[in-house]
Amino acid sequence: MARRVFLHIGAPKTGSTYVQNVLWKNRAALQEAGILLPGSVAAHDQAMADLRAAPWRDSDAYWTWDRLAEQVRDWRGDVIISNEGLGAATEAQAARAVESLEAAEVHVIAAGRDLWRTFPSFWQQSIRARAGWRFGAFMRAVEQGGAEAFWNSHTAPSMLRRWGDLVPATHRYLVTVPPSGAPRDLLWRRFAGILQIPDGLCELAEPTSNPSLGAAEIELLRRVNLALGDNYPLRTPYQKVVHRHLVDAVLKKREGVSFGVGLDRADWVREKAEQQIRELQDYPCQVVGDLDELRPTAMRQSISPDELDDHQLLQVAIETIVGMLAHTDALSQRPEAEHDDVNVLSRLRTRAGGVRRRLRRVTRRES
Repeated sequence: MARRVFLHIGAPKTGSTYVQNVLWKNRAALQEAGILLPGSVAAHDQAMADLRAAPWRDSDAYWTWDRLAEQVRDWRGDVIISNEGLGAATEAQAARAVESLEAAEVHVIAAGRDLWRTFPSFWQQSIRARAGWRFGAFMRAVEQGGAEAFWNSHTAPSMLRRWGDLVPATHRYLVTVPPSGAPRDLLWRRFAGILQIPDGLCELAEPTSNPSLGAAEIELLRRVNLALGDNYPLRTPYQKVVHRHLVDAVLKKREGVSFGVGLDRADWVREKAEQQIRELQDYPCQVVGDLDELRPTAMRQSISPDELDDHQLLQVAIETIVGMLAHTDALSQRPEAEHDDVNVLSRLRTRAGGVRRRLRRVTRRES
């Protein structure tokens, strides 16, 4: 069994993609140093969805939480499991995860970001996950004590209560997200310090390219989601079609007008932020960074996607269609042989992985 297992549970939009990119880019070097990243990025994502019994999980996904935990049991050093969706697990699901690793020393890492930036990022992520509610409806729900999914999966106090309570206080960590303008590698250095990764072992990844969509672009996607009806109800088909051909190919490349929480809610957001800070001050865990970084700064007036009129959206929709036509034309220009080579290589890799897994199972039964 592994010596220590570090569970990086999120939250989304707290630099988790950047940290994961550094980890996976340096997987071989980390493994030589005795630190294992089991499976793959997709494996961690599928295992998270299985653990949470997510309704959008693809039924034919290969990786389950138990399969990932099996790889942990076969390792004798340290292990890192990282997926920002883990933080939304229920108490029972989190307990199941920790119990499956009970022979190892389990550590839980959560990350926190100021609420002023977190509110719009959560709503945007929900739209990019096929939701259809308006931004104003989301903010009203939050103010009225609703939107449990937000508090459960995007705020550190809630995540730490469900996960951190399962491990000793010395094995709980809260990493605060540095403010804008901080050194690019500061967030990584905070994580690396927890994991005791030696300086210089990992080559840092380039800044991640997962830009936020502008107000008109995200509102257009919201309306597309509503118009899709029952098409692409599961996450993977939605990502393969809508993300690939609309979000990634066109909407992300536009320079849209940013949106956010209006100044009319500034005092309320400050009050909520102070409440969170007080909760974390009272919660026994190791803070890596500074709780002051959870206080909102640079609170400026911004528009809401709800304020856009149909004329503005029509113009963006037309430009988006033009962009999708160019994207489709570029795909059609690819040589057929290129598609064939990619498909053949993909099939060979899948089959080779299956053979390796069967051989491991046979070896275990015979030993």
